[in-house]
Amino acid sequence: MSVGESVQRVDAYEKVTGHAKYTDDLCPRTALVAKVLHSTIASGYVKSIEIEEALKVKGVVKIVTCFDVPSHTFPTAGHPWSTDSSHQDVTDRRLLNTHIRYYGDDIAAVIAEDEVAASRALRLIKVEYETFTPLLTPNEAMHATSAPPIHENYPDNILCHSDFEIGHYEEAIKDPDLIWFEGEYDTQMVQHCHIEPAVSFAYEDNHRMVVVSSTQIPHIMRRVIAQALGVPFGQIRVIKPYIGGGFGNKQDVLYEPLNAFLSKQVGGKCVKLELSREEVFTCTRTRHSIQIKLKTGVRADGRIVTRKIEALANQGAYASHGHAIVSNAVTGFRHIYQQEKAVKADAYTVFTNLPCGGAMRGYGIPQVTFACESHMQDIAEALHLDPIAFRMQNAMQLGYKDPFLGITCYSSGLKECVEKGMEYIHWHEKYPAYQNQTGPIRKGVGMGIFSYKTGVYPISLETASARLVLNQDGSAQLQMGATEIGQGADTVFSQMAAETIGFTLDQIHIVSTQDTDISPFDTGAYASRQTYVSGMAVKKTAALFKERLLSYAAYLLKAPKSILDIQNNEIINSVTKDCLITLPALALEAFYNLDYASHITAESSVQCKNNTISFGVCFAEIEVDLALGRIKVLNMINVHDSGVLINPQLAKAQVHGGMSMGLGYALSEQLLFDAKGKPLNPNLLDYKLPTSMDTPDLAVDFVETVDPSGPYGNKSLGEPPAIPVAPAIRNALLQATGIAFNSLPITPHKMIKKFKENGLI
Repeated sequence: MSVGESVQRVDAYEKVTGHAKYTDDLCPRTALVAKVLHSTIASGYVKSIEIEEALKVKGVVKIVTCFDVPSHTFPTAGHPWSTDSSHQDVTDRRLLNTHIRYYGDDIAAVIAEDEVAASRALRLIKVEYETFTPLLTPNEAMHATSAPPIHENYPDNILCHSDFEIGHYEEAIKDPDLIWFEGEYDTQMVQHCHIEPAVSFAYEDNHRMVVVSSTQIPHIMRRVIAQALGVPFGQIRVIKPYIGGGFGNKQDVLYEPLNAFLSKQVGGKCVKLELSREEVFTCTRTRHSIQIKLKTGVRADGRIVTRKIEALANQGAYASHGHAIVSNAVTGFRHIYQQEKAVKADAYTVFTNLPCGGAMRGYGIPQVTFACESHMQDIAEALHLDPIAFRMQNAMQLGYKDPFLGITCYSSGLKECVEKGMEYIHWHEKYPAYQNQTGPIRKGVGMGIFSYKTGVYPISLETASARLVLNQDGSAQLQMGATEIGQGADTVFSQMAAETIGFTLDQIHIVSTQDTDISPFDTGAYASRQTYVSGMAVKKTAALFKERLLSYAAYLLKAPKSILDIQNNEIINSVTKDCLITLPALALEAFYNLDYASHITAESSVQCKNNTISFGVCFAEIEVDLALGRIKVLNMINVHDSGVLINPQLAKAQVHGGMSMGLGYALSEQLLFDAKGKPLNPNLLDYKLPTSMDTPDLAVDFVETVDPSGPYGNKSLGEPPAIPVAPAIRNALLQATGIAFNSLPITPHKMIKKFKENGLI
């Protein structure tokens, strides 16, 4: 038995002892160093660049400007490509840019013998700009009259608009018995703050470009670099070592195409390009700021009749993942709650002169869940309904099938999750006790539920592969194209393989790095897809591998294969359970038998054409000091239905990490900019991540359902823990003070302002 056990991570020893090799650890000491020159305006054009003085700096090898790079564009999103052009990403990136679209845009690069020389040269480059007034909000960008379009192909700066309607909204709103509620909710731009910055090095080997990168998507990156350089895919090799976190930021191709191009400019020599922390904040990807308007028609008994959502996403300067984020948000809106008659949605993604929005843990669902759960709490308060009973009355039920995508709710433990959370937080005691408080220090309890689909089918291609190779000692190598990025994927893949074959876990040796030359294909780590989609490939491959082991054992033992099985690294008689031969003995025969040697391997791929839905809830208890505008989180629990837990301890760790991110999202984190689009806090001092001093003990629990669509009864868990924390805290603050905060983060200056306006201080 391996699935369901809290076994030690297979990469634990390497990481805690410092033996794990990350990208920078592998870079040759002789590598040249590249540094990027970033624009000091947010909107305009580069008219000229003077590099003469910079070239005189000792150690400078070459300087490349925006006037020296190919003019064609390429996409960067870590999405599966498609031969169907309608499913391909927007190609609006160049290696370096003459058209400046945000403060920090890439306009030149220095290649030098060391970092000091490169930095000195950057300071000597002189740039002349034509400057325009930057457009920093979607509303400004959509209604701009004086500034030119951010992208010429989008004259109104709208990257995409989509809508849907289920039922007949205009007819539904005519119901005279409806009680109407409206709300506007704003979420902020935040950064991923992974420990390892974006870093890569590139060099030519045997006339092919090799890129070693900290990435979640090595196989996708290979394709994008090839498109950027205009060469066949096979001319590119991408290697992904251990990775120090990504959270979606590294689900984009960042500076790797430029790095490969720079290597070519110096004859294929090794060039390293590592971003500073400030560059990571400004020049990689962010979580989208989304403005959301909700309108809901409800009967007096709490039954939702009709709903409407309007969502406006600030995309920033380039398309990246584009409309997929806000589209996923409004899809999540129609999933979690149901209505009697109609639901309608409008979603816009708008270019602005700010850093580019991309994937971040939750992919639009944290934003819409904050809006939705705040709105549901407000409705319950106004109608004097029990907020939990009101939610459960309208929440998605088992068997729900999305009318557009066909995604089906095959399993649901939401009700049990809520019950466990209520019991832990003592909801029935504290919720009435904290009503109608007075005084400068107050307490409150709040909660929020969520649903989250698993993977990207049917919106995008879902495919994965795995390979198993028998070793001479009877153990097996497991190779995956799916990437371990710190979440524990390699451990659960190993558990899955061991469980299916009949090996003990120590006999599965997983290859923790990916190399597009030798690793089987997989689209990467994102969308909480790996245990579900890549797990399907592991299970299929392991079953095939076991079948081949048993076939060879049947030959060797002169026994019918039908009576053979594998348990604890032994070929056994499935009836008597007697050991017939050990795997080490069988492996030696398979490799070296003079009569019949067979190198036993298995490889298979799957195209996943299914999806399912995970659920969960967060309950929070807070204390608020009105005079200081300070929230102290006293107690918090997340309870998740993620199907069968492959490794309960790893699952718990995932939830702890997500809850911590949710705390920062709720209370402190926000990227700030001045009126010219210049970042004000692009560093870990001024950008307010929560510390251990801000974090309470985080409680975690699970409701294990068996999802029939999952390879082992499992479904998504990686992203969901970050989703419900912010609305739970917001709703606890509402109970404590009676004041609704509809924008994130809920900072002291926001609280004090509202407390004063409402006469609380």
